[in-house]
Amino acid sequence: MADSARVSTNPSAATDAIRRHDPEVRGFASDNYAGVHPEILAALALANGGHQVAYGEDDYTAHLQDVMRGHFGPTAEAFPVFNGTGANVVALQALTERWGAVICAGTAHIHVDECGAPERVGGLKLLTVPTGHGKLTPELIDREAFGWDDEHRAQPQVVSIAQTTELGTCYTPEEIREICDHAHERGMKVHLDGSRIANAAATLGVPLRAFTTDAGVDVLSFGGTKNGMVFGECVVVLNPDAVRAMKHLRKMSMQLASKMRFVSVQFEALLSGDLWLRSASHANAMAARLAERVRAVEGVEVLHPVQSNAVFARLPHDVSERLQKRYRFYFWDEGAGDVRWMCSFDTTEADVDAFAAALAEEMGRQ
Repeated sequence: MADSARVSTNPSAATDAIRRHDPEVRGFASDNYAGVHPEILAALALANGGHQVAYGEDDYTAHLQDVMRGHFGPTAEAFPVFNGTGANVVALQALTERWGAVICAGTAHIHVDECGAPERVGGLKLLTVPTGHGKLTPELIDREAFGWDDEHRAQPQVVSIAQTTELGTCYTPEEIREICDHAHERGMKVHLDGSRIANAAATLGVPLRAFTTDAGVDVLSFGGTKNGMVFGECVVVLNPDAVRAMKHLRKMSMQLASKMRFVSVQFEALLSGDLWLRSASHANAMAARLAERVRAVEGVEVLHPVQSNAVFARLPHDVSERLQKRYRFYFWDEGAGDVRWMCSFDTTEADVDAFAAALAEEMGRQ
């Protein structure tokens, strides 16, 4: 090949790309707003260059299996995918039959924030239950766990829980064990949506397997993007007997990455050491600091226990609207005045204190 035809792999080579955002801007809308952890970027660069077999037959994806088994036990098998909705849809399809239904909390991400994908793409029925602070219990599950002989009713085959929940709360390992035992006794399987699973482990102070494999969870969706990755999530099968056709379902659901090494190496960087725990612990600590600061502001009510990197609060609607012009965040229930504030691996104490001061200032204008 002539020199003029070669493609430069020098990262310092000239490029037309320019920075189009202010890197000093901080918000509390979502941990998805944060950038990429520098250690993840370094891992991506390490995996670049040369050719590796596509579609998951690469060295990084092979090693990821060992990494996941180190956290979840010898039967664990990892299936990297593009995103959290894809992980949930693939996992739930693998656990259900065409007439199957999934019991979940009314606040569950699979019900509220996935545009009907589990039902429209996965072809299953969601049976939702109202909960306190987003957590299911055996008693709540039994509100929908019936009718297995009724040909007119979608058949409850899976219980799906989120750890952490959509309201930022955590199940204890004992609570998840009780749910798993209850579901298995009734012939159902258990899926865990772990988009913020690292934050839960940091709060609980236990290994990841303590509230997954050891508690009886069959399949989990492991989140990486909210904990510093560029993109990518992972379906982790903990009980091989509970699933079917994972490889085919992943491909059919458009979740099979051709250059999968760049998903897998991010998980390797996250999970081979303690990066996952360091990042999640920091985000949790910033949320705890934020909750402490805003509780001191008269007229602000914190709505749920702060057990991860989320703070849910209620304050006057007009205050939120003014504050949103200074910091990005979302209404959770606009009619009630409920908002959600999220912290991430790169949130600083100064970010939190400045936001709390701005909140106090806007409340003082009432």
